[in-house]
Amino acid sequence: MTGAGDAATRGAANPAHGGAVAIAAADLVLASASPRRSALLAGIGVRFAVVPAHLDETPEPAERPRDYVARLALAKAHAIAQVIGDVLPVLGADTSVVCEGHLLGKPAGETEAVAMLMALSGRTHQVFTAVALVRGTAAASVVVETAVTFRELSIAECRAYWLSGEPADKAGGYALQGMGGIFVTRIEGSYSGVVGLPVAETYKLLSDFAIDCGLSRV
Repeated sequence: MTGAGDAATRGAANPAHGGAVAIAAADLVLASASPRRSALLAGIGVRFAVVPAHLDETPEPAERPRDYVARLALAKAHAIAQVIGDVLPVLGADTSVVCEGHLLGKPAGETEAVAMLMALSGRTHQVFTAVALVRGTAAASVVVETAVTFRELSIAECRAYWLSGEPADKAGGYALQGMGGIFVTRIEGSYSGVVGLPVAETYKLLSDFAIDCGLSRV
């Protein structure tokens, strides 16, 4: 786990428009190292510091996908809140891809990545993203479900996609916002939720906790 001191020494990333800043200048701590979540959070004008949480993400026996992502998002937020204390509220998030009831994590190698993509080929799967906010003894969370439909894929293009390097750290083995978008024919729900942070729901959660977002500074 990265300590609060590490985040405090990080430089600003375009702070005039929100984004990752030193912890002393932040309104929020993001408990995730995901550059996609950082970009989405910065896009709605939040000033935040990044302090990643590293937890055991093994699903519990018979745990439903919705419950799984909700548990992890809250656990990540609580883990970092314990590190930094009550200095700032902490936002945790977790995303999982589910196909035919099976959780698809990050592929360990080419064989697993190709198998994942072929399992998604020509089907509609679900992407669950949970966002949790912890401030002191108060906590709240939301889970967003999005249906994503893939066209029929070939093994050759799945292998080529793996060689691009993009799928390696992505749940389900693809990135909707990148080259993986060429596989997708339909989305029902939150695009940003599939990327890693449903911005409409996140904004509502932050607003409920009176956390400053960009509109108040316009």
